[in-house]
Amino acid sequence: MISKGYAKHYYLMLLPGFIWLTLFSIVPMFGIMIAFKDFNPGIGMLKSAWIGLENFEYLFSLNDSKTVFFNTLFIAVMKIIANMIVPLVFALMLNELRSTIMKRWVQTIVYLPHFLSWVILSGILLDILSFKGPVNSLLANFGIEPVLFFGRADLFPFIIVGSDVWKEFGFNTIIFLAALTGINPSLYEAASIDGATRWKRLLHVTLPGIVTTVILLSVLSLGNVLNAGFDQIFNLYNPLVYSSGDIIDTWVYRTGLLNLQYGLATAMGLLKSVISFTLITTSYFLAAKFANYRIF
Repeated sequence: MISKGYAKHYYLMLLPGFIWLTLFSIVPMFGIMIAFKDFNPGIGMLKSAWIGLENFEYLFSLNDSKTVFFNTLFIAVMKIIANMIVPLVFALMLNELRSTIMKRWVQTIVYLPHFLSWVILSGILLDILSFKGPVNSLLANFGIEPVLFFGRADLFPFIIVGSDVWKEFGFNTIIFLAALTGINPSLYEAASIDGATRWKRLLHVTLPGIVTTVILLSVLSLGNVLNAGFDQIFNLYNPLVYSSGDIIDTWVYRTGLLNLQYGLATAMGLLKSVISFTLITTSYFLAAKFANYRIF
């Protein structure tokens, strides 16, 4: 138990966090009412005319909104699947390395892109996949015509998913490696005595040992189904790929800040927040049920 004399010091430590939370997370919540108003910046939010659900009705009548929802779901789900499979396979391969020094070097190298912002990585990708970049130069050596990677809507979602895996799989690999270290070494010894090959030890010892971690990460990722990555797509997309690369966040940015349709953009943002909150709540319920994971 903490004495009352020391308790105030802990509250003072928490105070900056509470102030930040209030200013940037609670106070802006009053802006939600813009979704239900014909917002006019000249007269302010409170004096703007109340129009109820008209912004939402107009939102659902737009063909663009359907495309944006589909693009968001497709890219986000592909990211979740790829960022689960690739790090898991890589962690299993890395775990089989005999050399500890080599394992640390590889782990450090693949982990580095996680610390770089998408502003930097997008510039690298734009240069690598440009019309006269190294990838097209390599294709030209095999007699293949140059490809305008960032001008083809059919390729853009896969470029987004692939580059996101490249950036994040090193970080996700560490999670799986940490889970692998929790497996009792005596299980491997017992399997070896019983004549199990490395492949059978992988199937019957390693994978069952980390299955709880895999289930937990898979379930918790449900909360990110509508988060396809604004910063990444914003730095890479262009009007040529809007049909397959435009997501909710980029659409809200253009509609609200560039086209000045504040009510419509707020309605889309509010709808996304409600759906995301529902998915996050569901994911924690499933995590508690299947992986025995609880916050409270």
